[in-house]
Amino acid sequence: MHPVFEVFKSNSNYQYYFRLKAENGQIILASEGYTTKENCLNGVTSVKQNSPYDSNYLRRTANNGQYYFNLKSMNNGQVIGTSELYVSQQGRENGINSVKRNAPVAHVIDLTNQQARA
Repeated sequence: MHPVFEVFKSNSNYQYYFRLKAENGQIILASEGYTTKENCLNGVTSVKQNSPYDSNYLRRTANNGQYYFNLKSMNNGQVIGTSELYVSQQGRENGINSVKRNAPVAHVIDLTNQQARA
């Protein structure tokens, strides 16, 4: 399997989202909601452009003590994607490395013409 960005529309709030899946099918980055598909696709483009640079990753710790990261845009500093939670800092670093490796080469799959997924 190749890395992919899946673009979909939520049934619950009718917003558009993307998720980046690695070669193994695991979701490694997810977006916030967008009001239009065009804006969502612009978010994907931004991830592809910003993901190779370590300075664009904000390493965070959740309230429960687990680790995650946000990917921000170097142009405006806005968060353009958030990872899953990791039990270790090394897991978080592995996730960042996976996004760096997969995002620039991932294809986009538009699921909005299929049944929407939440």
